[in-house]
Amino acid sequence: MTNIAFLLVCLMLGILLKKVPALSKNGPLVINNLLLYVCLPAATLLYTSTTQFDPAYVLPVLMPWISFMGSLLFFRALKKFVPFHRHSEAVLILTAGIPSVSFVGFPIFELLYGEKGMQIGVLMSQAGSFLVCSTAGIMTASYYANAQNGRWAFLWDVLRFPTFMAFCIALIINVSGISLPLMAMDLLKKLAAPFSLLALISIGMQIDFRNKSIDWRALGWGLGYKLILAPALIFLLFAVLLKQRGIVVEMCVLGAALGPMNTIAIIASNYRLNPALAAQMVGVGIPLSLVTISLLVWILEWIGYF
Repeated sequence: MTNIAFLLVCLMLGILLKKVPALSKNGPLVINNLLLYVCLPAATLLYTSTTQFDPAYVLPVLMPWISFMGSLLFFRALKKFVPFHRHSEAVLILTAGIPSVSFVGFPIFELLYGEKGMQIGVLMSQAGSFLVCSTAGIMTASYYANAQNGRWAFLWDVLRFPTFMAFCIALIINVSGISLPLMAMDLLKKLAAPFSLLALISIGMQIDFRNKSIDWRALGWGLGYKLILAPALIFLLFAVLLKQRGIVVEMCVLGAALGPMNTIAIIASNYRLNPALAAQMVGVGIPLSLVTISLLVWILEWIGYF
């Protein structure tokens, strides 16, 4: 519960800090750039270079990728019937498609499944949601933001993005079996440590329910996919079609139902893809997901499927 309390406190701090004149205008932008150019590359280099990929837990790794692809297909198809601004469409794909496994999921997994749940959760986060965010997420954000500059202009933007460069370096280190020096790992940990605090404060600073430009229809569709359709999709694929049972599949279903990942909201905001909607997806989606996950746990226990 400490993580949940921390989340709510940071969001409230952000809402209060935006009233400070010196921070009200460019505060979120400055914080976002600090996160994307310092904290996130450090975290990517640290965790991607040290993550051990266990073939026995392929489903938790695949879950965030499937959730993201489902989000991409869903909102691309939905716009034919429910038209969205291009930037709103991008925000919905990103925030509805990638769950907040590490921040929201870890305390839930530890509470429900103990140490084994945490081990599976770490793999689901680092090889799943975090990897999706660092690759497909950045590519999608850049593509939608640079559409007016040409079809392939986004590729150069992705290749020079600090987080993506850190991911490529980390992947080489991981595959080659090289171990980072302890001093380098400690330094990366310290650089990455402020990420959650600053990211949530930045999101809180961008939350404004009085903003008439917020597309409440888009918010409803985004949270509808994130909290209902995504876990239903994972349940259908893993439990019904693949006929899998047990803790791993149950964690995958719950993981898909977690609120939006705050990191991808920061990336969407930095690319100027409807920052208000991105902040709303996280600010409303994460607290609401705690309620829907509680209901989902009760439903899974009631039907006795696992």
